[in-house]
Amino acid sequence: MLLALIILLPFIGVLLPVWFHRHGRTACAWATALPPALGLVLLFSQAPAVLAGEVRRFSLNWIPELGLNLAFRLDGLSFLFCLLILAIGLLVILYGRYYLSSDDPMGKFFALLLLFMGAMLGVVTANNLLLLVLFWEATSLSSFLLISYWNGRSDARRGARMALTVTGAGGLAMLAGVLLLGHVVGSFDLDVVLASGELIREHAWYPVILVLILLGIFTKSAQFPFHFWLPHAMSAPTPVSSYLHSATMVKAGVFLLARLYPALSGTELWFILVSMVGLITMTLGAVTALFKHDLKGLLAYSTISHLGLVTLLFGLDTRLAVVAALFHIMNHATFKASLFMAVGIVDHETGTRDMRLLSGLRKYMPMTAMLGLIAAGAMAGVPLLNGFLSTEMFLGEAVAQRVLGGWSWVIPVVAVFAKVFSVAYSIRFIHSVFYGPSQPEALPKPPHEAPFFMRAPILILVGLCLLVGIVPNLIIGPLLAAAATTTLASPLPYYSLAIWHGWNLPLLMSMVAMVLGTVAYLNFARLLRLWERLPAVNAMDAFENFVHDVVIVRARQVTGRLENGSLQHYLSLLILGTVVVAASGLWGLERLNGGVPLSALDPPSVAIALIMMVTAIYSAIWHHERIAALMFLSVVGLGMALIFARFSAPDLALTQLSVEIVTIVLLMLILFLLPPRSPNDSTYAHVVRDGLVATSAGIGVGVLAYTVLTRPQQTISDYFIQNSVTGGGGTNVVNVILVDFRGFDTFGEITVMAIAAIGIFGLLDGMRLFDPKKDPNVQWASDKYPLLLLILNMPVLPLALMVAVYIFLRGHNMPGGGFIAGLIVAIALILQYLANGLRWSNNRMQWDYHPLVGAGVLLAGLTGLGSWSFGAPFLTSAHDHFHIPLLGEIELATAMLFDIGVFLAVVGATLLILANLGKLKSLDTASEENR
Repeated sequence: MLLALIILLPFIGVLLPVWFHRHGRTACAWATALPPALGLVLLFSQAPAVLAGEVRRFSLNWIPELGLNLAFRLDGLSFLFCLLILAIGLLVILYGRYYLSSDDPMGKFFALLLLFMGAMLGVVTANNLLLLVLFWEATSLSSFLLISYWNGRSDARRGARMALTVTGAGGLAMLAGVLLLGHVVGSFDLDVVLASGELIREHAWYPVILVLILLGIFTKSAQFPFHFWLPHAMSAPTPVSSYLHSATMVKAGVFLLARLYPALSGTELWFILVSMVGLITMTLGAVTALFKHDLKGLLAYSTISHLGLVTLLFGLDTRLAVVAALFHIMNHATFKASLFMAVGIVDHETGTRDMRLLSGLRKYMPMTAMLGLIAAGAMAGVPLLNGFLSTEMFLGEAVAQRVLGGWSWVIPVVAVFAKVFSVAYSIRFIHSVFYGPSQPEALPKPPHEAPFFMRAPILILVGLCLLVGIVPNLIIGPLLAAAATTTLASPLPYYSLAIWHGWNLPLLMSMVAMVLGTVAYLNFARLLRLWERLPAVNAMDAFENFVHDVVIVRARQVTGRLENGSLQHYLSLLILGTVVVAASGLWGLERLNGGVPLSALDPPSVAIALIMMVTAIYSAIWHHERIAALMFLSVVGLGMALIFARFSAPDLALTQLSVEIVTIVLLMLILFLLPPRSPNDSTYAHVVRDGLVATSAGIGVGVLAYTVLTRPQQTISDYFIQNSVTGGGGTNVVNVILVDFRGFDTFGEITVMAIAAIGIFGLLDGMRLFDPKKDPNVQWASDKYPLLLLILNMPVLPLALMVAVYIFLRGHNMPGGGFIAGLIVAIALILQYLANGLRWSNNRMQWDYHPLVGAGVLLAGLTGLGSWSFGAPFLTSAHDHFHIPLLGEIELATAMLFDIGVFLAVVGATLLILANLGKLKSLDTASEENR
């Protein structure tokens, strides 16, 4: 349970910054820091067991039929990433308190940050692949909101759209890969998947699965050719950039490489795809970073390069390379977070991030310069800093690999080449900003040192860079061993975290890169001129042009062919499409008759069917006379209710009858706002077309029904009939299915109904229409509220309420239930509006129907959650017999609470729609009231 609490804490705390924002910026920051701080305490309480090799698990059934459960695991790998997410997140919160201006809504920013943090914790701890995908997409959505935090800026909106589009598309591909992976393995449980590596790699679908999952990984971690979105995400506030680049979002991709390493690695295809993409990304990012004039742009491309380095290490597919990859993930998180925070201070205190304007800032902010110098040294791989150790391990593995045979020398050569540029852009970062001649007059703001607590997070992170570089075994030795053991799923290879390994080839390569990197920076002007001669590509413009030309234009072309503004056209396509799909299923049958004899026709059924057919035809013929067409249509609905009753479906009959009444009342209210006659706009060609469509649909449905009814069927009704009493505690099988066996479906239906009702309310609220009473061809009655309707309506409400209570209470054992009872009450209340008018009714029923709808959905949901506390699946019903004084023994079921929620949702939603229709005013009436 502690594991679930660690993940839930950020989600629970999302409202804290919103509430505490009114109490000041410091209170808001402290409130935001509470969830990650508690999460760290809980995480460290599990450290002894996890670092000793144990795996903590928590699982709760959610939708087991789909293989989706709330399953989490805390092992060495997830512990490492949870530590990065929570610890760096805590430092980002402290930093953000001083970075954001008084004009920025701090409560909103911190709420989104906690949401992002919770989504990342879910990704790294999920023990179910489908659950991992859900959290994966949550990181894309929450990062979109954070990147577009300054939504008044065009670059923020465009960068957020690009990030969401690219990572969202990759997420869809990954979802397809996960579904295939679960199908091959037979489970989405991560424990099962990780233990089935041999089965996966030998399966024919392995290449497809690998490519699809890698698409998700490469898009999320900004690997070539999907790297272009990350630099444009720099329009986010710097605390977001620091968090996104160091511990979250882009790290999710390399995390998944590590998590699925035992299941997917070990093949030539893995090496080719992962190592080559990593090699290209590492080199491209390093070269491009050197020539970026924006400080955050330089760091963005350096992140791309370092992520490419990590990806390359996983692609080399050796056990020691995996250790080096995890080590560099840890080191990169510390120095990259501190570098982004340092850039944020420079931007905050000078008003610019352009290195062509910045120079000599060491004079004005010496502490920031010192911290930036150490962090940049770690990024460059300077000895006695953490980046040096993991880079040396990387170079050692690049030399040791032999995966390319005679061409294996290419990888270490390219690695040194990339490190040369890494050193060069690290030197440029420090020298161009903090050294050289100072020019404060060229800056938008007079430069000065930031407050201490804004520098404190950088001081902590830089201190870690030093400590890990000097005493690595003491600081991160056990953590790295635990994470690597989990990733490899096998004993660790020998490796050493010593500062000095003697004079060897990796050290020589590192020294050569240092020297050549310094030379490259000294010749930066020449290199820049060469770079500027290359064709320039604006990734944002290219992306938006692609989206416009390929997606939007094509979509408009397809939409233009399908959507011509004619409802008849849409219905014709829908009906014809349905007929074609149904006919395709019947095409291969040798004969339509399956051999089962049909039931004999009886006079009542024939009479009802004929009445329905005649009234349906008349409603189509007289559709111009709207009142008459509505009356004929109501006869069709009544006929359907009689058909249900005739064939022993009383619940459906009652539901149909109730829905029919509500629908007729709804249509009557709408007809008042429309002309009494519809225009005769159907041409002869349209009439022929509609007749052919209707005839084909009718024949198709008839043939399909005949084919199905004359064939033997294996019905599932026997199961529900046998288990209705024992499993649901009721003899009314239909109601037990709705509130127990298929309660999740019912809960979804009332939720959709509530959303639709609120949407309709929003559309109708304040709407003004032309007054239909101005139509000279219609004679309206002068009496708004007829006396007969007033008198007949008086006893209806108490009688309807009594019937509704009776229908509700009997619903679990006899025809009835919350849905039908809710419709009966709604009808009775709507009649009050119709008979007595809006003002009279509102004076006596001063209700807001929105809370009623919400209460219904909430009660139904809480009923389902209650079953979890007893270890049962969501919405499992419990029932027993109780002795009630005066009433005697009675059977009660928790399904009654669920049914009450359905009742409230139906009443609230129906009244929200129908009562608001009565509030619609014409333009003429509104103007008269205003006068």
